[in-house]
Amino acid sequence: MRGEHVFLDTNVLVYAFDAGEPKKRARAQEVLAALEGAVVSTQILAETYTALTRGLKPKLSAKDAEVAVNALSDLTVQLVDVPAITAAMVRARREMASFWDALVIETALAAKCTRLLTEDLQHGQRFGALVIENPFLG
Repeated sequence: MRGEHVFLDTNVLVYAFDAGEPKKRARAQEVLAALEGAVVSTQILAETYTALTRGLKPKLSAKDAEVAVNALSDLTVQLVDVPAITAAMVRARREMASFWDALVIETALAAKCTRLLTEDLQHGQRFGALVIENPFLG
C-alpha cells in the first residue's frame, strides 16, 4: 500500500475512532498506518467531523473530533471545487447513483488516485483507473 495514491472514504476514517466496532476499528487503524500517499477531500473531512460528533456511540466530544480532523488534514487534501461538483452531478444522473458517492469518485479521480477505500460502493468496481476496495471484507 505504500507509495500509491489511495483515496479514503469517510467510513474508513470514522471506524478508526469507533469504540463500538472494535474489529472495524482495528482494521481501519491498520489500514491508515500502512498507507503513504493517502488522500481525502474537504467533503470527507467535513463528513468525518459530523460523524464523530453525531454518529458514534459513544460520540467524540467536539474538541476531540476537531483534533482528529486536524490530524487527518495532514494527509493530501483534494478540494471539492465546481468542476468536481458538476462532474458528480452528471455521474449521479448518468449512473443513477448517490450524488455524495459520485462526488467522492470525482474527487478521487481528480486527485489521480488508483484506489478508493470504502464500504459504501461495490468492491472491485472500476471508474477509469480508480478501483473500489472494501478494506473490511474477509
